[in-house]
Amino acid sequence: MAVAAAPAPPQAPPKPTWDPRRAQTPFPWLRPTIRIRLTLLYGGMFLIAGILLLSIIYLLAAQAISTGNQPPFKIVSASNEIKVASADCPAVNNATGLTLTQFNSAISDCIDHSRQAALDDLLSRSLLALLGLAVIAFAFGYAMAGRVLSPLGRITRTARAVAGSDLSRRIELDGPDDEFKELADTFDDMLERLQRAFTAQQRFVGNASHELRTPLAINRTLLEVHLSDPHAPVELQQLGKTLLATNERSEQLVEGLLLLARSDNQIVERKPVDLAEVAEQAVDQVRAEAEAKGVVIRSEQKPAVVQGNGVLLERIALNLVQNAVRYNVPEDGWVEVTTEIQHGHAVLVVSNTGPVVPAYEVDNLFEPFRRLRTERTGSDKGVGLGLSIARSVARAHGGHIAAQPREGGGLVMRVTLPV
Repeated sequence: MAVAAAPAPPQAPPKPTWDPRRAQTPFPWLRPTIRIRLTLLYGGMFLIAGILLLSIIYLLAAQAISTGNQPPFKIVSASNEIKVASADCPAVNNATGLTLTQFNSAISDCIDHSRQAALDDLLSRSLLALLGLAVIAFAFGYAMAGRVLSPLGRITRTARAVAGSDLSRRIELDGPDDEFKELADTFDDMLERLQRAFTAQQRFVGNASHELRTPLAINRTLLEVHLSDPHAPVELQQLGKTLLATNERSEQLVEGLLLLARSDNQIVERKPVDLAEVAEQAVDQVRAEAEAKGVVIRSEQKPAVVQGNGVLLERIALNLVQNAVRYNVPEDGWVEVTTEIQHGHAVLVVSNTGPVVPAYEVDNLFEPFRRLRTERTGSDKGVGLGLSIARSVARAHGGHIAAQPREGGGLVMRVTLPV
């Protein structure tokens, strides 16, 4: 008789990892968030400005009252008659011929006039005090707002540095545990993950460079050795040439993929490079192929010095000129290569005759493995990475590349780089 196995005890769920940045404070309402800090700042400024304004008004009112304590008239006696003299109220100076009612009315008018003069003086001084306090409050508020928002500027500067491919930068913001610190910590975590991803990508590119190039180089050597045998049958030699061409195409594909992966990042080390020299070298490398195809190359290079990597910039020019020669018309074809400085930017322009390119197909030409009217297969002129590499290298140098169809066929490729 089989004995039933006892059920396994339930396992406790794993404990969540503790993150000190997400730990809740014992008194969340006392957390000095940026909202509380701004509330205290602007509330305190309003309170201080109100206290100052009330104090100034109080002093001005006290001065006005002390000035108003002086009666606007004086009572002088001459013999047995009482005479009234006033500099502000001339109506009471000659009160001998006035009745008592008229005299009292003149005295009231004089007092009202003095009170209105004191109020007008108080209002004008109060407006001047308010204007001065407003200027001080705006200046103080501007300074304090800049101090409060300084962490945001630090985050922005770090993000701008990271955009220049410096993934080792971190914000490491100190201070209270508020919204800015949470944003900075989150940004630092994202940069850490991005740096690990890019490091892994670079490691993969290095390993792939070794692992893919070595067997292809061995295959090419073996094929060349067999093709060098003069006693080899014709069928074997033909097969060897076909395999050698296939192997060469695979090597070009691997080199293009590795270059595309490396050129996606920004260029850290930059040196002065003249696009005129780069274009001239590219034309010299392609001239033999152009002559074989009956394509005429015209070039006009003006000095256009940029800061960048000369090898990668030469790759841009070489890819564009090669495409212009290979994708050309069978007869009377031409390629024009020019370099110059336009509006503070170095410009490389490669124009060529060729098949008519629809405007809606232009953007697709820059995608990897894309060719005109074919995708991935159907062409032995390249591996479909030339324009993709050119665009990646241009972006890595802070520039851009644009294509425009020509009237009658062909393309105008324009590379713009900052000087």
